[in-house]
Amino acid sequence: MNEQAPPPIERIEVEGNLLALIVRSSFSESGLKFFTPDEFSQQLAYMRHPQGKVIAPHVHNEVKRTVHFTNEVLFIRKGRLRVDFYRNDKSYLISRILGPGDVVLLADGGHGFECLEELEMFEVKQGPYAAEMDKTRFQTIETNLVRYTAEEP
Repeated sequence: MNEQAPPPIERIEVEGNLLALIVRSSFSESGLKFFTPDEFSQQLAYMRHPQGKVIAPHVHNEVKRTVHFTNEVLFIRKGRLRVDFYRNDKSYLISRILGPGDVVLLADGGHGFECLEELEMFEVKQGPYAAEMDKTRFQTIETNLVRYTAEEP
């Protein structure tokens, strides 16, 4: 059986609502590419520039922003991670396998993880972390789930 590699960019959506955005390590495009809409409180962009490109020195201005929900961005450095995606009503939707170099923006809905191998990853999200006020944990009630697992790119 010849498995197809997953697409370089995958949007996980429910009823037009973006739950997550996966950018695989295979993605490459010249210049600057923003993946997120302007209204997202967490922005995700990719840059590829030629040698010698200059990005002017700059400071960031104070801008008041309102954040209603925490968004997370995970950068997989080593190993494989299964991400289980859930609707806001906590019902299971779909799973994806991430490998080294893959990035996922978790924008809405629920998610859970299983480390399929020893894992190293970075997590970036808005702060400050509000501990238990920041999230609601839940148990899944589905049994015999058949989860989609894309082959590692």
